[in-house]
Amino acid sequence: MLNRSLRAVLLSMTAAGIATAAFAQQPAPAPQPAPATAPATAAEQAAKPADPVVARVNGGEIRRSDVSRMLAQLPPQVQQMPMEMIFPALVEQLVNQKLVADAGYKANLQQTQDVKDEVKKAEERAVQRAYIQSQVQAKITPQALESAYKEYVAHNPPQEEVKASHILVESEAEAKTIIGDLAKGGDFAKIAREKSKDPTAAAQGGDLGYFTRETMVEPFANAAFAMAKGETSKDPVQTQFGWHVIRVEDKRTQPQPTLDEVKPQLEQELGKEIVTALVDGLRNGATIETFQMDGSPIPAAPAAPAPAQTPAPAPAK
Repeated sequence: MLNRSLRAVLLSMTAAGIATAAFAQQPAPAPQPAPATAPATAAEQAAKPADPVVARVNGGEIRRSDVSRMLAQLPPQVQQMPMEMIFPALVEQLVNQKLVADAGYKANLQQTQDVKDEVKKAEERAVQRAYIQSQVQAKITPQALESAYKEYVAHNPPQEEVKASHILVESEAEAKTIIGDLAKGGDFAKIAREKSKDPTAAAQGGDLGYFTRETMVEPFANAAFAMAKGETSKDPVQTQFGWHVIRVEDKRTQPQPTLDEVKPQLEQELGKEIVTALVDGLRNGATIETFQMDGSPIPAAPAAPAPAQTPAPAPAK
């Protein structure tokens, strides 16, 4: 049950705030086990409403979509909880909201200027979102996505990748000894597990997998990409991490992503471009006045000083 102080808080908060505050201060009721029933037939499933009523408050209906909207306003850790666990608490808070709202309507608060102003601002925000969504959806066409994909591919050409293994040691002398041991038939993976100072790679026999040039420090990348497939470095390679013995296992060209793979990224980038162009166009066609915080005019910027005039040379006599 809600305590009196929380009830007082609820009366002064917006609907979204009510839900958040309630979750912060009131534990969710334990879910009640549902009675065992036979599985619903296909006909019964089809007959169920898409947005069923989940509660009634003095005749007013609360639907499942209301529960979904409330859930979307809560913190991510709450949204990830099983719906069966939090559903009773969500419904209870929606009931509380409905009771508070009904009391406010009975007090005729919907006619106050503060409420009217708040409703107007909420309506403006909803209209803004709807307008932007309509413009973005109308302009992100298959043709626009195909064009954006071609541009993406042109600016992101296939990259060369190297698959290499390494043995990292602290001194050049130790690295040279390992190179000598490998030249005599030593097992690279065995030596890496025993002597490498890179614990992650050592556990894999020195294997670093495939990588592009920019993902490795420059001396290491330069050496690895200059080597041929199957080649082991003839000299140790020094980086800030120590001394490396490198073996190149394979080389390949990184495949470019398909349109479907980069479609979400392209849609996001196109959406930003469309919104920016939309707002710029609206600003260009509008009369806009801005003022200081107290409502007074913004002072005009001081005029730049005129450049100094160089006196003309005196005429020769």
